[in-house]
Amino acid sequence: MTYNKNLNYFFFTLLIFLYACKKDDSDQVEEIRDLSEQTSTDNSALIEYLETHFYNYEDFENNPDKYPIDIKLDTIADDNNNKIPLINQVTKKTIELIDGDDIVNADLYYLVSRQGKGNRPSVADSTFVTYRGNLLNGLKFDEKVYPVWFDLISVVRGFREVLPEFSDGTFSTRADGTYDFKNYGQGIFFIPSSLGYFSNNTGSIPAYSPLIFSVSLFLVNQSDHDLDGILSIDEDVNKDNNPLNDDTDNDGIYNLFDSDHDGDGILTSNEYDQNEDGIPDDSDNDGIPDYLDSD
Repeated sequence: MTYNKNLNYFFFTLLIFLYACKKDDSDQVEEIRDLSEQTSTDNSALIEYLETHFYNYEDFENNPDKYPIDIKLDTIADDNNNKIPLINQVTKKTIELIDGDDIVNADLYYLVSRQGKGNRPSVADSTFVTYRGNLLNGLKFDEKVYPVWFDLISVVRGFREVLPEFSDGTFSTRADGTYDFKNYGQGIFFIPSSLGYFSNNTGSIPAYSPLIFSVSLFLVNQSDHDLDGILSIDEDVNKDNNPLNDDTDNDGIYNLFDSDHDGDGILTSNEYDQNEDGIPDDSDNDGIPDYLDSD
């Protein structure tokens, strides 16, 4: 009997130990990688991909008036050995990221298969798009085959920074009430994780994953998120093309979402341009518009 009690006590203690170890393992949080180092790693991976892959550029060259044409990516190998690599067709765009006291330059790449003939969006506008998202290994993590409205302020920064390089198109209404789009912008974005989800696991996207988006831009709608009469892109007070770091009254609400920018208790819409001359009012002539001036 004593033996059985001791044995039971042993197994009970062992279970407690194993549970504690398992809990400790699950509680461990991976340290966030250094932004500069990860950005460099991502850039190397993107360049390797661009050097070894191509897209169906001949379909676009041979059919300039055909819509739609789906973008297809493939590896340069075997029968495709003579294809032009993406690295020879993309444009590089560098975005400055703030990392404490340091500035990290993150390079993204984009390819224009069709420029589009309409209006370009700003980084703060709403856009009517179709898209497909892939990882570098080819895994498709998201796709919209029918157009959806995308508020660019709410998407990953890399997507937001590249889409304004394209223009929207034209459309007509078919007899059945559906729309026929033409002359729209179309291309591919290659984005480092620092301009994507970085250290976050998001759906089927692992942390620190560079992203590829194939995108068609059909329509652009200028946005005024806080309905104060000022376009959201014009809420970018410091003119760095990023309205998500402008908060004049430091209340934790970015200007483009804040109905009282300077926190003086007067709505921005009642301070911006009362004489309707197209110039922001500056009652005390101190060089600061009333809607940004709490004095």
